[in-house]
Amino acid sequence: MDVLFGRNKKEQLEPVRAKVTGKIPTWLQGILLRNGPGMHTVGETRYNHWFDGLALLHSFTIRDGEVYYRSKYLRSDAYNANIEANRIVVSEFGTMVYPDPCKNIFSKAFSYLSHIIPDFTDNCLINIMKCGKDLYATTETNYIRKIDSQTLETLEKVDYRKYVAINLATSHPHYDSAGNILNMGTSIVDKGKTKYVIFKIPAAVPEDRTKGKSPLKHTEALCSITSRSLLSPSYYHSFGITENYIIFLEQPFKMDIVKMATAYFRGVSWASCLAFHKEDKTYIHIIDQRTGKSVSTKFYTDPMVVFHHVNAYEEDGCLLFDVIAYEDSSLYQLFYLANLNQDFDQNCRNTSIPTLKRFAVPLCTDKNAEVGSDLIKLASTTARALKEKDDQVYCQPELLSEGLEMPRINYAHNGKRYRYVFAAQVQWSPIPTKILKYDILTKSSVTWGEEHCWPAEPLFVPTPGAKDEDDGIILSAIVSSDPQKPPFLLILDAKSFTELARASVDVDMHLDLHGLFIPDVNWDPRKQVPSLEVQDRAPDCDVVSQT
Repeated sequence: MDVLFGRNKKEQLEPVRAKVTGKIPTWLQGILLRNGPGMHTVGETRYNHWFDGLALLHSFTIRDGEVYYRSKYLRSDAYNANIEANRIVVSEFGTMVYPDPCKNIFSKAFSYLSHIIPDFTDNCLINIMKCGKDLYATTETNYIRKIDSQTLETLEKVDYRKYVAINLATSHPHYDSAGNILNMGTSIVDKGKTKYVIFKIPAAVPEDRTKGKSPLKHTEALCSITSRSLLSPSYYHSFGITENYIIFLEQPFKMDIVKMATAYFRGVSWASCLAFHKEDKTYIHIIDQRTGKSVSTKFYTDPMVVFHHVNAYEEDGCLLFDVIAYEDSSLYQLFYLANLNQDFDQNCRNTSIPTLKRFAVPLCTDKNAEVGSDLIKLASTTARALKEKDDQVYCQPELLSEGLEMPRINYAHNGKRYRYVFAAQVQWSPIPTKILKYDILTKSSVTWGEEHCWPAEPLFVPTPGAKDEDDGIILSAIVSSDPQKPPFLLILDAKSFTELARASVDVDMHLDLHGLFIPDVNWDPRKQVPSLEVQDRAPDCDVVSQT
């Protein structure tokens, strides 16, 4: 597993032309931009957790049937400080670092004081966010970094706290049809309260405002949810939306703020202050976007850990939402590098299986309904919402499928009724081995897989003017564990799930996390290498199966 998770990857600073086999659709023009950890050792020091690795951006530029690849480390403050010192000097969530023993007493004292209320890292390694015309690398702290989509250069550093009172934020914002951003963040002990804040960033600055201003300066806090615990807020990686509502899961995977404030002095990482409380419930908050207020009914379900919401929509007075759920927090523990590189098979068997679950909640509850009665009357799901005493409702999900993660959908259906989920198939291991298309209506799936290939999150790009939900293509960056097989960009027909083309590159490519596709980018030939002769090769055997 060290090949995938532990070894530092080399940058590909100049674009290299890929070898394309098959035929890329002529309408597919743009840049696939991806983000993920690429460096886990600096000098003689090593990060503890895979999610701590320094951010490595990479891109596939697709133009007129040709593909160019490049990669570059995000030049964050964390990266620059580490490289200059030739050791890890900036703490990450799973790795706490301490001053050089050669530093004087004053430097050491400052380091200790600065970790009481820590200034978190700007190592933005999780996703890419589009904000107006700008792109930002994101993580789960209060920092984001502006980047250039063509050169991958790192630009200015942005602190969310200048615009909204949050200490942490998700890397999975939502976008409405106008391009406005909706996101969530946690405000820790601000004015005596710990809150989950929902905020909006406009797609563009109003014309009557000063020209050249960033939309971020017009960030607006829409509403907030008070944490059930002042000093133990819930950890969350994403949230759901429909056309009128926001879905937030306050799950019993909690951050202990007191322990985090004292972690540095106790010689432990901030990640060690995260704990799953299996005796607690998962509380389901439904917020009306039109009023900014929560639905008064108290909904809850069994303890679980959710990293990724898939989609949500409204149907006949009910709200349905789909998530990838785990029974506990063992997945996060598995990604410590020691667990990935030692006794990996056994550690995987001890990890709960990711499960696609559908929940249904009634938007209006019948106060006269009997205790124990099911408030969901939909024929489309077996999910239940059972009325209990004190106006509480217990939500029992419908199990749709197992063994899938990194879900994506046709984003035109975000917040609306939909049919297809595109995901990585993981089964008993966190390493994806196949790409999966799951049909919610028929409860069936098709997969693409190839020996020694590890696919990244599959991203759906719709065909221009498409009417069918699955009319488009799937893009996935494929890493190979076979040194004789170079990594490649896979292009699938999303409807038939057959391979249309692949673009192979002889580079040191990393297994990434998330990203986006930027269509119709302005092609600048000055930022590309001269045209090279493309040599076709026979495609490797692919496997398409149906279950």
